[in-house]
Amino acid sequence: MLKDFRDFIMKGNVLDLAVAVIIGGAFGKIVSSFVTDIIMPPIGLLLGNVDFANLFVVMKGAVPAGTSLAEAQKIAGVVTWNWGLFVNNVINFLIVALAIFLVVRASNRMTTAFKKPAPAAAPTTKECPYCLSTVPIKATRCPNCTSELKA
Repeated sequence: MLKDFRDFIMKGNVLDLAVAVIIGGAFGKIVSSFVTDIIMPPIGLLLGNVDFANLFVVMKGAVPAGTSLAEAQKIAGVVTWNWGLFVNNVINFLIVALAIFLVVRASNRMTTAFKKPAPAAAPTTKECPYCLSTVPIKATRCPNCTSELKA
């Protein structure tokens, strides 16, 4: 049983998947930082100093005006609808999806560029010039009309 488990773990697909998950986690952090720290501040600035991480709607309870999301969540009994965080997460997803699309597209292009076309199969038959029947390529006489074939 241990040998079977070791064989399963050492298969290329399992190792590839493990590496992909680890790299994906690190890539997710990079993209999250990119969206939060690079993309959203200029968008917020263009929209009049809006911080998307602090955009929320109070569904239950009372919150003083100008309260941040973190402060509102600390108030007992307050329920918030965090639509600004949702917008950030949607943008994160779109950037990750675009990056994966570009990587897969480049990979597919490289795969097709380096793939050698299969060599054309050598013909195994030829046509008799006299009776137009098909004969083996190595034949010196046609089996149908007995004419002598030139090589």
